[in-house]
Amino acid sequence: MVRINAEKISELKKLSTKNGLIEALAMDQRGALKKLMLPFLDNPSVDQMKEFKKLVAQTLTPYASAILLDPEFSDLAIQATDPNCGLLVAYEKSGYDTTAPGRQPDLMPELTVRKLKEAGADAIKILVYYDVDEPDSINVRKQVFIERIGTECDANQIPFFLEILNYDGQIEDAGSAEYARIRPHKVIESVKEFTKPQYRADVLKLEVPVTMTFVEGYTEAGLEPVYSRTEAKNYFKAQSDATDLPFIFLSAGVPAELFRETLAFAKTGGSQYNGVLCGRATWKGAVEVYCKEGVEAAQTWLKTVGQADIEALNQVVEANATVIAELAN
Repeated sequence: MVRINAEKISELKKLSTKNGLIEALAMDQRGALKKLMLPFLDNPSVDQMKEFKKLVAQTLTPYASAILLDPEFSDLAIQATDPNCGLLVAYEKSGYDTTAPGRQPDLMPELTVRKLKEAGADAIKILVYYDVDEPDSINVRKQVFIERIGTECDANQIPFFLEILNYDGQIEDAGSAEYARIRPHKVIESVKEFTKPQYRADVLKLEVPVTMTFVEGYTEAGLEPVYSRTEAKNYFKAQSDATDLPFIFLSAGVPAELFRETLAFAKTGGSQYNGVLCGRATWKGAVEVYCKEGVEAAQTWLKTVGQADIEALNQVVEANATVIAELAN
């Protein structure tokens, strides 16, 4: 972690366990949360989304090293439910520009890194959708955008978590075998790009490099594997070798059990990942309960199923992830 100075390391310690691992909970979903609610509510309100987010944060932060929130639909003070839980804050607008090609990102115009730090953020998170094979006219804009954010975070001495979501501009179904075949290339090459020092990222938040439901032994009924187990392990190793930065895995909404199996599989392939930032895999099931039965029923679900899932996930992380030496107490 040669690029991170003492002040940033101090902030990162607030987001990690005493053993130097990141076991973070993601609750910054906005448009994605509304989509999860829509099958059960005709028109989910902002107040309902805020209430659900607060419920998740208050119930599950005692079991997380950090929580990721957004400033739009979250009260940033709610992370204080557990004093040992650090606060990551999303800086980008939800989604991307749909009026132009290339899924260009944007920021919430009323905010700055300084303001978010003053509001209590221990780190800043930015999400970028990235297709390494799109033209420079699209990707250079994203590269410049990320470079500016990194510079702003450096100026305010706050850690910068960069989340990369990969896609292919010509393939609509990211869950297809067609995309699974090219996914390792997309993921690994984007890691190589944003590891470059000009972006000033401190921690990368990454997708796993393969679609696990197309890995031999993990395929769903009727699906042919795209990767052998050996090939999949090699892709995990190549992703890990592509960066000298700490990196953590996102769950991408896969079922909790599959995500835990994926983390164990990654270790067998030689991945040196440093933790997780997991959202829907932990609390998704509470959405339907909240919408149909209300706050108390959802809280019961979170205290039972949700708590069990996050504790099981933490055990897998502690058994398989690589400690960030500078963060271990």
